[in-house]
Amino acid sequence: MPDLRVVEPRRPRHCAECHQGPYARLLMESDTPRCLDCADLGHLVYLPRGNTALTRRAAEYSTLCAVVVRLNRNRGRYERQGILVEEEALARAEEACLADEESRARRRTRDAQRRTNEDVAFTQALATEISRLYPSCPPERAQEIASHASLRGSGRVGRSAAGRALHEETTTAAVRASVRHVDTPYDELLMSGTPRNAARAIVASAIEQVLTSWRTSAPNSVPTT
Repeated sequence: MPDLRVVEPRRPRHCAECHQGPYARLLMESDTPRCLDCADLGHLVYLPRGNTALTRRAAEYSTLCAVVVRLNRNRGRYERQGILVEEEALARAEEACLADEESRARRRTRDAQRRTNEDVAFTQALATEISRLYPSCPPERAQEIASHASLRGSGRVGRSAAGRALHEETTTAAVRASVRHVDTPYDELLMSGTPRNAARAIVASAIEQVLTSWRTSAPNSVPTT
């Protein structure tokens, strides 16, 4: 990341050196705002974030560059908005990206297929583990629970490190969550204004009844010798 940092103030400010402005972007030096021209950055062009390959190459090709940030008050930190680079470097980066766009598109397709294959395999493994722990759980229900818990990017328990490792505790948590929402009036209690902890306490025994019934071997299972 470039060492130079240009700030986009929440309100445009004037330059402390030339007293011109207000400016949307300023270089802060010892809390002193300077416009890009006074900071010797006026010849640079702005490249907004969004294209990782283009940004990486433009920064690599540019002799001088700066990162542009803006304060996010909710998160209490500065967040990157883009970079300032030399115009020739940006043009060179754009040409390079166009030249290998086809190969990068193929790589993105391969990566997407790989992730899909991994997700299918993991979902099936989770469904198998659910059936092992709860042999009387209907197979289609085990598959439904696994698909829900393992959805990529969902932040659900199945996507945690323990969930991907098929730890019994996290697998049970996924099953319990499904039973809570599907087999009890938990959602209706929440919608009626019942506090979450109180609603959980109300349905706790019903959840345990379902889990206990699922833990027993299926009636048509054949004991192993």
